[in-house]
Amino acid sequence: MGPDRDPSDDFPWWLVAVALLLGGAYVAIALDDGARQVLATLRRGVWITIFVTVLAFTGASLVGLGIALMSLSGSLVLRQIARFYTEILRGIPILVLLLYVAFVLAPGLVAFWNWLGLPEARTRDFPLLWRAIFALILAYSAFIAEVFRAGLQSVETGQIEAAKALGLKRWHRFRFIVFPQAIRTILPPLGNDFVAMVKDSSLVSVVGVLDIAQLGKVTAAGNFRYFETYNVVALLYLTMTILLSLGLRRLERRLSRQKR
Repeated sequence: MGPDRDPSDDFPWWLVAVALLLGGAYVAIALDDGARQVLATLRRGVWITIFVTVLAFTGASLVGLGIALMSLSGSLVLRQIARFYTEILRGIPILVLLLYVAFVLAPGLVAFWNWLGLPEARTRDFPLLWRAIFALILAYSAFIAEVFRAGLQSVETGQIEAAKALGLKRWHRFRFIVFPQAIRTILPPLGNDFVAMVKDSSLVSVVGVLDIAQLGKVTAAGNFRYFETYNVVALLYLTMTILLSLGLRRLERRLSRQKR
């Protein structure tokens, strides 16, 4: 049984509780010299975390959309390639894929480049930051491809047939008929993946990228104040994900009103 009223009409007591929790945490940090120093150090990693998240998610969305279109193609070969891609990459843990790209695939690509006789390259010319971003793009594109595929398939075939009858070309059908309707279905799970990407970006710390998690690890190892340091690390991630979730909820409500 569902609720008698729309849950979106509820007063956001949860948000009040979160605001009090975050506000109290930041006040506690402001009153503690050690915690303030930790926060000042970790703020540098916030920009790396945002940079990694935005670039990786944008790349994963573009690749995922391409894979989704391949999976819905009239070509059997393209459909099988898309299925192969999604099943393989969804089956590998993100951490394992990150390590594989950083320490196996990247050196292999450099060796292949040199084997072709092109201007000599070295593995260190491929920064670990970009290896990590590339790995996140590969990992998330497989999941995002399924989100796009399900959303595109949710559009009624009758509307597509009507667009064909009007003489619209495939690109115009996709741009003006299919995608504007599919995005309402795609946005919630896509937003969830974006929030998850913020958290999973912390995995890049295992290859030495100086994001929030890595700076937290280095800071705690230097000052031995693990309690304060990892509280600040958790607080920064929580702040980013809460703000992002609120923005996505507002966008979803706006799209819902447009639909009505």
